[in-house]
Amino acid sequence: MKLMIASDIHGSAYYCRLLLQRFGEEGADKLLLLGDLLYHGARNPLPKEYSTLEVAAMLNGIKESILCVKGNCDSEVDSMVLEFPVTADFALLDLNGRTAVAAHGHKQYALLKRGDILLNGHFHVPAFEERENYTYVNCGSVSIPKENSPHSYLIYRDGELVWKDAETGIPYKTAKI
Repeated sequence: MKLMIASDIHGSAYYCRLLLQRFGEEGADKLLLLGDLLYHGARNPLPKEYSTLEVAAMLNGIKESILCVKGNCDSEVDSMVLEFPVTADFALLDLNGRTAVAAHGHKQYALLKRGDILLNGHFHVPAFEERENYTYVNCGSVSIPKENSPHSYLIYRDGELVWKDAETGIPYKTAKI
């Protein structure tokens, strides 16, 4: 399975449109969204073309392809405009025989075991780190990247991770898991 992983759209119609364009170009089977879909939050600037209802409509257009977890800027009221589940704090996935915990990143999860993978957004900085008991992976942010990182998303396929620039679709980092 080819999986596209993205986080932190924060209501940017511009970057959501780009993300969905890349999703089509990538031919991914599923789009895993790691939270913070509609709202920008008090600490973030308004992203380009901020329109929560437009983002909701675009995501609803591919609802059968979306897997999603809740971010710290997401709320239960989002489920009134989004037509796919958005309230789960985490999801468990099998990636190449390893358990991946997909979560936004603003909470700690005690269920991680040796050899697991933690997939996060929240910090808006792409990362791949082998930690003591697990592998930490951050896809970065689609709309509000930090620390001079690109607007990004992540592709997973057959044990390989590829971080790509959302504006160009060009890969800039790879890793094996």
